[in-house]
Amino acid sequence: MAPVISAKNVWKLFGPDPERYLRDMPADRGFDEIRADGYIAGVKDVSVDVGKGEMLVIMGLSGSGKSTLVRCFSRLHDITGGTIEVDGQDIMSLNERDLIDLRRSKMGMVFQSFGLLPHRTVLENVAFPLEMRGQDRHTRRERALEVVRLVGLEGREDYFPRELSGGQQQRVGIARSLAIEPDIWFLDEPFSALDPLIRREMQDEFLRLQEMLGKTIVFITHDFDEALRLADRIAIMKDGAIEQCDTPDEIVMHPATEYVRKFTEDIDKARVVHARGLSLPINGATVEGPPVDGRARIQDLARQLVNETREVIPVADEDGKVIGVMQRKDALDLLLGAG
Repeated sequence: MAPVISAKNVWKLFGPDPERYLRDMPADRGFDEIRADGYIAGVKDVSVDVGKGEMLVIMGLSGSGKSTLVRCFSRLHDITGGTIEVDGQDIMSLNERDLIDLRRSKMGMVFQSFGLLPHRTVLENVAFPLEMRGQDRHTRRERALEVVRLVGLEGREDYFPRELSGGQQQRVGIARSLAIEPDIWFLDEPFSALDPLIRREMQDEFLRLQEMLGKTIVFITHDFDEALRLADRIAIMKDGAIEQCDTPDEIVMHPATEYVRKFTEDIDKARVVHARGLSLPINGATVEGPPVDGRARIQDLARQLVNETREVIPVADEDGKVIGVMQRKDALDLLLGAG
């Protein structure tokens, strides 16, 4: 299946004449060398695809380029080099009107700052993008009521933003972006301003919504725990480039660079890695007894693993089909520490 978003060799340089500089720049020019030349590589030769219904989490420290990259995906920034396609269409080739139509029809955006209109009620805030589309009052009210219920704010339709908690305000922002029924959803650190308990609740709510709606999502965070909890894949950025883009299991088990390893070194791997992450090809091994669910985390299998008598345990997919085997010793090493 073709990706919904496809970025190939994307550059975003900030400086006096970025197109000329990129054209003449030596191929192996590093981030610091580019900066010494008077330019900032906001995005540095990034290639990444986002599949339909996938949640790609982009993470990195402040200044790593994650927000710049997402703004390139929606062409809030024009790129300096490379290509970005959305549903097979080169977005850099779109005129302003077609670009606006693309954003209004296919893209929803949620940012860290809630950006609510203070003198409008919850329902009016949620209906606002539909008003900008020119929908009639009755149609936009019905759609706004629908998404308000979806995000758990039923009964607060007539509240003003100042009468809501931070978590409730963030729900309004999410509902507003969902009102236009976007195919692609961009979220830039949407929960980072919230208290830890509310943040956890919002992550739960977000996972529930994704289970129901199956959107294609690009989610920015600097919180590795949040990335591990939400992502189908994680792209870790540094100095404008992607250091590694892989599943949470692979990033924790097999960090590609020293920078990625530092992100993962304090993580309790048993809390992250799924049975399928330790699964090996059967290759003629004897498979006995009931399989474990490949979606189960090693931590959740702890009691079974300690009491298990089999050294080779079959692993099944969501349909119950055996997809490989897991060595009990590997799982216990992950759970208790090697040796």
